[in-house]
Amino acid sequence: MHEKKSTNVQVIMRDGEAEYAVLPWADYQALLRAAGQGGEVLERPAPPAVTPILAELVALREAQNMSQEQLARAVGISPSYLGMIETGERQPDSAIRRALARVLGIAEWEEDS
Repeated sequence: MHEKKSTNVQVIMRDGEAEYAVLPWADYQALLRAAGQGGEVLERPAPPAVTPILAELVALREAQNMSQEQLARAVGISPSYLGMIETGERQPDSAIRRALARVLGIAEWEEDS
């Protein structure tokens, strides 16, 4: 007779349906081993490095006495997205880079995009 092992699983619901199951790490590892995965954990890829141009973005914005919100609105993006660009969490596409260059008056940025 198998002894039933109780596990501490948290079920997260959305619209009345089970969406996620959160379980202890040891139980997760046991499930991976049982599925033949050997308990390997995939590492998240490293975020892309911030380009030197973007590293200067905060200083350039502040030198023109612009708030994050002012620059974001002038470029056509949200202030939160600009914040992610400034911290290196997001890389802007070429259209956003050109708009930043235009608003900040940085000609070489327009050429690099």
